[in-house]
Amino acid sequence: MAKVSLAAFDQMVASSPGFRSRPGQREMAERIATELHNITLGDQADPTQAVTVIQAGTGVGKSAAYLSTTVALAMARKTRVVISTATVALQEQLMTKDLPALAAVLDTPFVYALAKGRGRYVCKLKLERLAGSGDEDSSELFGVDEDTPPPPTAFAKQLKGQDWQDPEERRMVLYDTLANALAAGQWDGDRDSLSEQPDPRDWSTVAAERHTCTARHCPLFRNCSYYNARTLLAQAQVIVANHDLVLASLGMKALPDLDNCLVVFDEGHHLPAVALDQFSGAMDLTGLRWLDKLPKILHEVAEKMGVAVAQDVTTLAQQLKTALLDAGRIAMDLLRGVTASYDIVHRFPDGVLPEAFIEPMTLIHGHASGLSEVLEALGAELKARAKEDPSQAAQNSVQYAQLGQLAPKINSVVGTSAMLLAHEAQPMAKWLRSDTSSGLVSLSAHACPIVPGDLLRRHLWNQVRGAVVTSASLTSCGSFDYFLSETGLDQLAHVSTLAVDSPFDYRTQGELVVVETVADPRHVESFTREMVAALLADLRLVAHGALVLFTSRVQMKAAVDALDAALLGVVLVQGQLSRARLLGTHTARIESGQPSVIFGMQSFGEGLDLPGQLCEAVFITKLPFASPSDPVAQARAEWLKREGRDPFSELVVPATGIRLLQWTGRAIRTEDDQARVVCYDKRLLSQPYGRRMLQGLPPYAVLRRVRGQTLSVLGLV
Repeated sequence: MAKVSLAAFDQMVASSPGFRSRPGQREMAERIATELHNITLGDQADPTQAVTVIQAGTGVGKSAAYLSTTVALAMARKTRVVISTATVALQEQLMTKDLPALAAVLDTPFVYALAKGRGRYVCKLKLERLAGSGDEDSSELFGVDEDTPPPPTAFAKQLKGQDWQDPEERRMVLYDTLANALAAGQWDGDRDSLSEQPDPRDWSTVAAERHTCTARHCPLFRNCSYYNARTLLAQAQVIVANHDLVLASLGMKALPDLDNCLVVFDEGHHLPAVALDQFSGAMDLTGLRWLDKLPKILHEVAEKMGVAVAQDVTTLAQQLKTALLDAGRIAMDLLRGVTASYDIVHRFPDGVLPEAFIEPMTLIHGHASGLSEVLEALGAELKARAKEDPSQAAQNSVQYAQLGQLAPKINSVVGTSAMLLAHEAQPMAKWLRSDTSSGLVSLSAHACPIVPGDLLRRHLWNQVRGAVVTSASLTSCGSFDYFLSETGLDQLAHVSTLAVDSPFDYRTQGELVVVETVADPRHVESFTREMVAALLADLRLVAHGALVLFTSRVQMKAAVDALDAALLGVVLVQGQLSRARLLGTHTARIESGQPSVIFGMQSFGEGLDLPGQLCEAVFITKLPFASPSDPVAQARAEWLKREGRDPFSELVVPATGIRLLQWTGRAIRTEDDQARVVCYDKRLLSQPYGRRMLQGLPPYAVLRRVRGQTLSVLGLV
């Protein structure tokens, strides 16, 4: 079967007009074909597994390499391929370019589809109840969450140049419009296919969320937008998804079983962060009005069902609210003792809650668990009745949706309180967050595991039989060790690694200039002043396109404030325009012969493709260390120190090395590009950890600039 998949790769290459030979691409295809051809799929006592980790440098053409081989192998074995990405841009590239191109050249036809979370689809049952005059109890059944931040005031809207509209009127116009479009066949129920995206609060009320869905027992199941999409997905041999959906769907049957298909994780360097996010918990300590509604809803549903509620839910809800308010008061007193600011993150050292928190948190968990049991019991009974008596399915589905509106809230309280109370050898990160971004003070409690590799090994890799994990940035400081540890692959015998070099000639196409400032980069104010002055001098020399990457908003603001009139007309700042409009303006300027410079932060340091004159220089203002205030990173560093390990060398340096590799990767995008990378952080050359990071970068010619002059060529990386 390895020959079959390689033959598909060769067929694709032979059919690609203007194809340039890329030895690294074929090396990648050979590795995938060799590693995955012998895996065992399905229910096996002692299965053969294989995970191949491949770093493919920019320009290798990794998507063509893994698509051709895995698709051909899957069809030969009568199974399917799940391709998981981290960004919408890559999903769009796969769905509109790469997969159609492969389908056009392979002899055996295949179907491909994009998988989305169910929250991207409308619930027709909810929409019908809310559109038009609606039922008299529609607003009660599917009302907007009263605890969500209020919409901007009319004055705030006017400041933004927008016409203010009453929120209730806005929602009713939206629901009527959506219902009419759906009924007329002009809309498929997919939020992403709407010409204008609705307010997230309005959409959440009609979204097809799991907790509000009775699935095939719903009377509108046959016309359900989400399940219609699921039907199309079931017919596809190739499914494009994202890391969040894959991890959230484990055990849910929303995607093919991972032990019975091939899996590709492109942009695989995002997996650790996604895992931490998926298995974290958070609960609100201030927005608690939903608890006033919960007993009424439970009693109303139970009464309509003709059953008695097993517990005194009115008392339970009041006790839960009291315990949450007590925890909130304790938390606020604690925060006020730390700072006068209302915007703060306060972490509990070593994951140990203050003694004053233990009792209210224990009560919170107990009361919430009791309410959750009642909610789940009523929901299970409603599903059973809908199945047994189809004539009651409509009423049962509405009641189930009514309960489901509150299920995520009560579940978050149960889960987060359990995590906060947990005490293990490897502690969790636990913290409080207070902020005023909504215009009101909100307070929340959070908990999160600190080692993503443990999570991925326990929940993901034990299910996967055959997988490709790939990205342009998987090695750090020249080694796979950090990535393998972070993803939990370091302890698995069936894992192989391969680094495929980019076809670009970095030695002749580009250079890396390290600017040696007088100020130490750790001395923020003096360094920023000196860096900004040097940066502005370099920007005046930009002839076409350039990208400046900042490590903080404060740093970027300092540079914006220092722009003179001439540069103000050249610079485009992230956040002042939408990403699409900013990039469109940048391209238009350069095509018309004008210079254009983009100021951006981390999200512009990855996945941004600006070939040729669109980006002839990348300016890196400082080594991209992660924020030292991140509570999960702080908790992990604290734990490692207690274990006698060095978190800076073990975690901070390799993580920064990967980020630096991504940032420098914005410079040269094609074999014809000529570009320069300028880093204003002298630590890249002066510190041992900087030289470690340098070893993981493409082999640019490295130069050193001191007081405006290039003094010496340091050679090649």
